[in-house]
Amino acid sequence: MRRIMAGLVGLLAVVAGASAVTTAAQADPTGDPLAPHTVSYRGYRVAVPADWPVVDLASDPHACVRFDRPAVYLGHPGDQSSCPTHLAGRTAGLVIEPIDAVSAERAAAVTATTAPGTAVATAPASRDDAIQLAVRDAGVLVTAAHTPSTEPLVRRILASATLGPDAVPAPSPEVGAASRAAAGAAPLAAAGPQPGAYTGKGFDTCTAPSQSAMNAWRNSSPYRAVGIYISGANRSCAQPNLTATWVTNQTANGWHLIPIELGRQAPCSTRYTLLISTDPATARSQGSTAASSAVSAAQALGIPAGSAIYNDIEGYPSNATCRAAVLSFLSGWTDTLHARGYLSGVYSSASSGIVDLASAYDDPTYSRVDHIWIAWWNNAADTDGGSYVPAEYWANHQRLHQYAGNVYETWGGVQIHIDRNYLDVAAGGGGQPPAWSTTIDNTTAGRFTASANWGTSTYSTQRYGADYRFAEPVSASDVAWYQADIPETGSYEVSVWYAADAGYNDSTPFVVATTAGNQTVRVNQRTNGGRWVSLGVFSLAAGDGDKVGVSRWTAGTGYVIADAVRITRV
Repeated sequence: MRRIMAGLVGLLAVVAGASAVTTAAQADPTGDPLAPHTVSYRGYRVAVPADWPVVDLASDPHACVRFDRPAVYLGHPGDQSSCPTHLAGRTAGLVIEPIDAVSAERAAAVTATTAPGTAVATAPASRDDAIQLAVRDAGVLVTAAHTPSTEPLVRRILASATLGPDAVPAPSPEVGAASRAAAGAAPLAAAGPQPGAYTGKGFDTCTAPSQSAMNAWRNSSPYRAVGIYISGANRSCAQPNLTATWVTNQTANGWHLIPIELGRQAPCSTRYTLLISTDPATARSQGSTAASSAVSAAQALGIPAGSAIYNDIEGYPSNATCRAAVLSFLSGWTDTLHARGYLSGVYSSASSGIVDLASAYDDPTYSRVDHIWIAWWNNAADTDGGSYVPAEYWANHQRLHQYAGNVYETWGGVQIHIDRNYLDVAAGGGGQPPAWSTTIDNTTAGRFTASANWGTSTYSTQRYGADYRFAEPVSASDVAWYQADIPETGSYEVSVWYAADAGYNDSTPFVVATTAGNQTVRVNQRTNGGRWVSLGVFSLAAGDGDKVGVSRWTAGTGYVIADAVRITRV
């Protein structure tokens, strides 16, 4: 879907686009490409590396605002219809635009505001690898994109900013949701879970098209679904059009949205630097973090629970270590999305990610995703997976197929660079997330208690999260407890996760606090490690308290292990 441009290709692209680049100040006279030079816009002055091109969007309104190569963009981004579909990966970049009605909708809840008489803010927050700053005394909104590795550079750039004599103050932008709330308006939201029930053609593109482009395509194209990149540190394109208002308008007009996260990639990938860990436990934690970020982005855009969010895992040369890492990452992704009430989707190449997912379809070590999005450019507008995935897998309206890519299409006089897709999805079908589920790890703040007799270990890679707890068996209870807030009295499945080893206990007592009293289930922790193991279905009382424990009182031999617990309403 998105092939990163790097090295000579990226350099040639910069040179080819030189006619669209203007510099606001001369570079360092020594010719050092790393020496800073000052860019000035509306009295906001900031020092950037001398080799960063400066694009005047007023002079070139059709320029693609992209972050796969460093640059500074001045003015409001245009409709972005010229952005290539194959962009992926991010370095760093700035967008500096006027504060007005156009930019106010893009201001986020975490937008920092400078103090009077200054052009900098103290420790502005980063959300989804971007820092946003409203410079009141210059009347500009600054968006600074970065990766984890380039964030220090971006923060130094922002800290260099000063006000020039031509600076003209402007009111701070009101965050869209806050201003609507102040006016008593209802929050903007999509017309139901996305993509909802739909069978037919869709397209995806690097950046959400403008409203006028969407209207033109709605009236004349065969497409009724559109992929939008809502989160992820590997997104290359800016999203100036993607707001809660845009989401509300498109779904009201009959569009089905395909929300996409483009973040960490397979550890064996040769095209990316932000990668999934090869340690399965760490990979699972990274997937959970990605899901939480994606849900936050979806909620900010008004994309509700019940929607599917698709993690874009680009093609990779799979091997056993890489496969385990990707599947562990996607398990963490799936578990957390389900806990937040969303469906789990994955986009990947048919010959790598999709094959790996299909190979683990019934493997209890991994959590199964709800939807698969097959990248297989065979020009067949259907959801057939060929030899890559059996027809009976994800067969209940759970498939999307990207059947062609990197093409220009023109409808209603508007040309957009797209990938072509075919969808067969159902609203709430084929993997409805649990009505309620919670996962408690031994590191979950305020939710796990154990005495000083319990040690901490990272010995086994089968662990859930960063580490797990262990203790010698004794003729005393000394329970390590997991606390959960059960929403209402009812039936819940309790599952446990632990690392298995020949030296661990063969009869570990797990204690479940049911409505009829404590019930004990013994588990052999020498087998079935690194996966969810069900203890059964129990009646649990509503309320917050200790619900599941691990006891040391056992006649079994070897360490008893306390790692993670999952409770799911059934």
